[in-house]
Amino acid sequence: MKLDYPPKWKRRFYQEPVWDYLSAGGRHVELIWHRRAGKDEVALYHTACEMLETPANYWHMLPKGNQVRKAIWEAVNPRTGVRRVDEVFIPELFEKRDTDMLVKCKHNASTWQCLGSDNFEGAIGSTPKGIVYSEWALANPSARGYLRPIIAENKGWQIFITTPRGKNHAYSTYNASLKHPLHFTQKLTVHDTGMLTPVELMEELLEYVSTYGDAMGLALYEQEYECSWDAAIMGAYYSGEFARMDREGRIHRVEHNPNYPVHVAMDIGRKDSTAMWFFQNYNGRVYILEFHMDSNRDPKYYMGLIAGRDCQVNIVDDRCEVEWGSANEWDHHLDWEIGNVYMPHDAAAKNFSTLKTAEEQFAAGFGWGHVEIVPKLSLQDGINATRLMLGVAEIDTGCEMGIEGCRAYHREWDDERKRFRDQPEHDWASDIADAMRYLAIAWSRDKLPPEKQEARYAQDRTFNEMLAFNKKRRTANEQ
Repeated sequence: MKLDYPPKWKRRFYQEPVWDYLSAGGRHVELIWHRRAGKDEVALYHTACEMLETPANYWHMLPKGNQVRKAIWEAVNPRTGVRRVDEVFIPELFEKRDTDMLVKCKHNASTWQCLGSDNFEGAIGSTPKGIVYSEWALANPSARGYLRPIIAENKGWQIFITTPRGKNHAYSTYNASLKHPLHFTQKLTVHDTGMLTPVELMEELLEYVSTYGDAMGLALYEQEYECSWDAAIMGAYYSGEFARMDREGRIHRVEHNPNYPVHVAMDIGRKDSTAMWFFQNYNGRVYILEFHMDSNRDPKYYMGLIAGRDCQVNIVDDRCEVEWGSANEWDHHLDWEIGNVYMPHDAAAKNFSTLKTAEEQFAAGFGWGHVEIVPKLSLQDGINATRLMLGVAEIDTGCEMGIEGCRAYHREWDDERKRFRDQPEHDWASDIADAMRYLAIAWSRDKLPPEKQEARYAQDRTFNEMLAFNKKRRTANEQ
């Protein structure tokens, strides 16, 4: 760096290569370093130097917004007893605002802020030039794709730091980065850094085992200190089912079968994301063709996605009217016969911030006979149904994000009682897994009717449905 900063920080020998890369203008770093190796430390000091040299906005992101204050803003360096943000952002050069965890540079317009990747869309507007993704393996992978164009436009940089959490999206991005000639990609175990002696390592292992039990303790130790990708995701609901799918090769290219309709199972989010699985059901198996996920979208967006053509929803005299337009980017759906659209039970309530329910809006576009509310079962019954369904499912490899979300879906950990709670962790994977659960409930309850159900109300029938109904009534009168 050009400036004589940081003044007191002494880098460890293994931190020098990545520091030199970043100082030379490197723009992409992926660090799979063991616990307590100083991943965040390197990223924070680099960000402070960048703020002094290049006025811009910079972010430090953790998987959840409620983690940031404890893990970064209030974290104390155990070697010095001083808050890390106070060590890095010294008062001579920076001023801190505690309310929103914001740091401003006193000599230019640079800012630095702690954020959660669970709400990355809500932070859009400040157009960051540098982003640190801390605990990347636990973060919402959508954040990377969403923010990458902004970084590219600003000619900025990204730093991904984490310990492994199974072979999820962090494993994929790490391996992809290894092949890129301009990226700095590195995995360091505790044996590479020499941070702990063999005796200290044994003490750590025994502590993990005594706290979490033999299996979980060993897995956590291997994950945190050995940087093992093979350690299981603790508390994952469907780890066994996906391991079996991997062994049997049932995650592969799945072709659309034109002889059967394509159904849609979706979880509708108002503040959270909306997740959608497209699938076919025949020969005793479930064939999952596509997965889509988005947020902050109107019903017409998702209806247009399903149909493969533009859609406009209008409310006229308290009734929904749908206008279909030209083909859109999902125009291959035009060749699909759309069967049923399965929606969660709360779709019958007002949703999407409109005056009409999601069920009514989709029914106006696809007909009441094609829209069905999934029965409200207990969470455990739904999970059991999903496990059964995954035993006969084949999933297209293009559903990568959906697959990763289902693999990552896990029970919440109670750190005080040192056991898992009987409820899922609500994170980026929840909406994905909920939609998969609705798919499984529809499948397990024989919710794939071979014939259309009659429209509920005359005004909700399509023109063809009205003709068929009148013909049926006329024939009955003639008899």
